[in-house]
Amino acid sequence: MSDDRAERIAEFIEPLRVAPGSTVRLERDFDPREKAGLKKRKAADLLRTGVELLAEYQSRLAAQDTYGVLLCLQALDAGGKDGTIRHVMSGVNPQGVRVSSFKVPSSEELDHDYLWRYAGRLPARGEIAIFNRSHYEEVLVVRVHTENLVRQKLPDSARGSGVWKRRYREINDWERYLVDNGFKVVKIFLNLSKEEQRARFLKRIDLPEKNWKFSAADVRERRHWAEYQRAFSKMLSATSTEWAPWYVVPADRKWFARLCTAAILAHTLMDIDPQYPQMPEAARKELLVAKRGLEREAPTGMPADPYAARHPSGRDARTSGRRAGKKKRG
Repeated sequence: MSDDRAERIAEFIEPLRVAPGSTVRLERDFDPREKAGLKKRKAADLLRTGVELLAEYQSRLAAQDTYGVLLCLQALDAGGKDGTIRHVMSGVNPQGVRVSSFKVPSSEELDHDYLWRYAGRLPARGEIAIFNRSHYEEVLVVRVHTENLVRQKLPDSARGSGVWKRRYREINDWERYLVDNGFKVVKIFLNLSKEEQRARFLKRIDLPEKNWKFSAADVRERRHWAEYQRAFSKMLSATSTEWAPWYVVPADRKWFARLCTAAILAHTLMDIDPQYPQMPEAARKELLVAKRGLEREAPTGMPADPYAARHPSGRDARTSGRRAGKKKRG
């Protein structure tokens, strides 16, 4: 990690991390309204700093082209996933980020193993991929609504009592495989309270411009609140690993959830500490030859190297001493 910013970020996010091997009871262990003593105005300043850090390190990640990052966002309906993605990723180069949302599986997807559709959306090296809902739906929605196991066309032997324990193991092994091959896995659960979800649903109904975001199916799923809380608790307990830990982010305050998410992602990139590639000496010499040729093309009255002229303390200041009035050479 490059400086003391990394240490401060690591300290800030540590209470959100699910210790590998621990047993989680969500409603007991994590408060959806937590804000770590911060005020919204201060958090806005910190978020801007976090977005700047992400932009800096994403540029390095793309240039190095060695690591990729997978960010998995899980939450109940109205948990704030879309807004979190929009705010946290606002400063990064969109060419280096891919967002995938996973809805009800298609017939083609159901003809493959349950991880198949997620594997096809993984990041390339140098990229950040965001799963808006993720492969963890397979131990959440499918666990709450077990009829989905039938739709997945599994043989009888794969639908027995050990199916969830087996899926936890398979997911952990898959993520270990990704990490071992240079793809960091970041997992964030946006922890929303039942009352805050109710308030957000009502807002979507009350405001016409938000009606499109509401579905009666959301209310039907809300009836399974207790079942989802148990499924989340079991998932966090079984799949928070040393190589891919879970972070439980308080989500009742959107501004705090966004700040935490930015800090967690920035921590991951700073831990990778990607570097811009160093050019071999031969290639560097070719650059300097090209530079001299471009400088000779400078029109009369223009600096030979406009950038170096504006930044005389830069690395190439030694070449910026050509006088602006010098006539163009042949």
